[in-house]
Amino acid sequence: MDDFKVVGAITSAAAATGTGSVTIATLTSSAPGILGVLGFTTTTTVALPIAGIVAVTGLITFGVYKGLEIARQQSESQ
Repeated sequence: MDDFKVVGAITSAAAATGTGSVTIATLTSSAPGILGVLGFTTTTTVALPIAGIVAVTGLITFGVYKGLEIARQQSESQ
């Protein structure tokens, strides 16, 4: 299969996964200023989009596959 078709298929699969996200971490810390003195806190959520995770995983896998293919061709030519 042509490399550009493979990358296109990976991109299409990533786009088809939708706009959801995966929460990686939830961080809680004291609020700034007078609110922190009064004991209030603030929460920050770290999230990654699912489409990005699918795309990166697919591209890394394809890169490893191509690397192994090149290594195999070089070892056969020696």
